[in-house]
Amino acid sequence: MKRHVTLLVLSVLLLAAAGLAQTPLKVAVVNSQRAFELSAEGKRIAAQLQERDARVKSDLQKMDDAIRALEARLNTQRLTLTQEAGIQLQSEIDRNTPARKRAEEDGGREWQQLQVNLIQKMRADMVVLIEGIAKEKGYYLILDLTASGTV
Repeated sequence: MKRHVTLLVLSVLLLAAAGLAQTPLKVAVVNSQRAFELSAEGKRIAAQLQERDARVKSDLQKMDDAIRALEARLNTQRLTLTQEAGIQLQSEIDRNTPARKRAEEDGGREWQQLQVNLIQKMRADMVVLIEGIAKEKGYYLILDLTASGTV
């Protein structure tokens, strides 16, 4: 019985292999990076990321300007400020400096997370589109030049 099942499976595999040998396998190549760069959705994502980056840089620049203004005030008015006022200015500088660093780190993390989320979503949409085209055109294998693999 075991031998008959083995022979049956081998026969089916041989028939399938013979059928595949007669049918040409269609292979396609896609460059997902180029598709991303040229597509309307890719351009929208790039613009959204640039806008977010510009907003973070603008916020950081405002924080830098505020810190520099406090430092300049402390330096120019050092002799005329009371000791308490000088300590208060220095304390404000000391609070703003790490807050600026945290804002920079948080902004960088948020930007990276936004980038990952947007690109993953677009990649998933591209895979669905590529799979549809593959079925429609009868491609057996689709290679992605950018990802060095199959879609």
